[in-house]
Amino acid sequence: MEIKLKKDKDYVCANIDDTHNIEILMPNTSEINKSEEFIIIEALKNPINSELLYKIAKPGEKIVIITSDITRPMKSKVVLPYILQELQNANVKKDDITIVLALGSHRKHTEEEKIHLVGEEVYRTIKIIDSDMNDYKNFGTCKNGTPVDIFTPVAEADRIICLGNVEYHYFAGYSGGAKAIMPGVSSYAAIQANHSNMVKEGSYAGNLDTNPVRQDIDEVGKHIKIDFIFNVLQASDKTIVGAFAGHYIDAHRAACRALDAMYKVNIKDKADVVIVSPGGYPKDINIYQAQKALDNARHAVKDGGTIILCASCKEGFENDIFENWMMTKTKEQMVKEIKENFVLGGHKAAAIAMTLMKSEIYMVTDFDKSTIEHIGFKYFSNLQDAVDIAINKSVHSSRVIVMPAGGSTLPYFEC
Repeated sequence: MEIKLKKDKDYVCANIDDTHNIEILMPNTSEINKSEEFIIIEALKNPINSELLYKIAKPGEKIVIITSDITRPMKSKVVLPYILQELQNANVKKDDITIVLALGSHRKHTEEEKIHLVGEEVYRTIKIIDSDMNDYKNFGTCKNGTPVDIFTPVAEADRIICLGNVEYHYFAGYSGGAKAIMPGVSSYAAIQANHSNMVKEGSYAGNLDTNPVRQDIDEVGKHIKIDFIFNVLQASDKTIVGAFAGHYIDAHRAACRALDAMYKVNIKDKADVVIVSPGGYPKDINIYQAQKALDNARHAVKDGGTIILCASCKEGFENDIFENWMMTKTKEQMVKEIKENFVLGGHKAAAIAMTLMKSEIYMVTDFDKSTIEHIGFKYFSNLQDAVDIAINKSVHSSRVIVMPAGGSTLPYFEC
């Protein structure tokens, strides 16, 4: 059988002998015959537990639209014109609108990246800014002890609109909803405190109500009013296949239920070898982002098995603390230290360390070989070599699971 996986903006292929038990884990997406335009307009016409957006916004009000940064696959340039049309229908002036790109703790954008994210027309006519985790106002504290520190332009706005895509998150449960604010436009201290909950019970992909990380995220809306959200579901090729608008909790939960129907996939048994791609650019832009697919693959591999991560990661680590932990600490040290003293950036390293404790990780990548091997992965320049070596480790026929959309697919196995 030939398998084909996305790496960066291209595809790589490998052949697996049919004597092995091979399962291709794909989303449960049925044929979508509706255009992105139709899906977006219908969601705006039918908001969940909310008034129509053009009835919420008022002339003269300062409107902030928060949307994702360059590391996220959210198709802001597709959605934004429809949101802006709603505001125009409310007689809101363009000068009263600011689009905030939610960086969280990520790097700032170049102007070219801003254009790529929002489109040339929006870039030319609407104020576009990056969030800044050092510029914030405090709105109290969540019940878990997390400070509600919000980027000042968002904190001072009359109306807040949050955009985002909904997919599985390895410790927040799901992306989307109020995650545009926490951690999207929060302070460093708030992000660190929220993420420190990842070591607590309940912090795993696909879990909401008992997830302490998501509890912080949702509680933000009790401290600062989120007027409207617009969340999308995207297929592995980034096409918008679902949209949910309205109340920041209710619309988000509807999106999560739809995501489960599409991307939560039951597996017959765990595999000796799991071959996974985050889904290509931008999900494999660096190791920090590609880790999400690696964590999803962890749910599908047997203890002592092998995960083959096919990810470009040409930008390296992204985060200096993450890089330092990966380069200077053993996997045992990382897990021990994150439990004793949570450090933002170190949390990703600790998550990878937990995967390394369970399985070997082979990586087919465009990043530096010596660095990849130093952090405990086995480097491969092509997918076929990685597949051959992983499968030939076993004297018997191997069970192989292939995850072409690993950043979005959550394997689910009941013992």
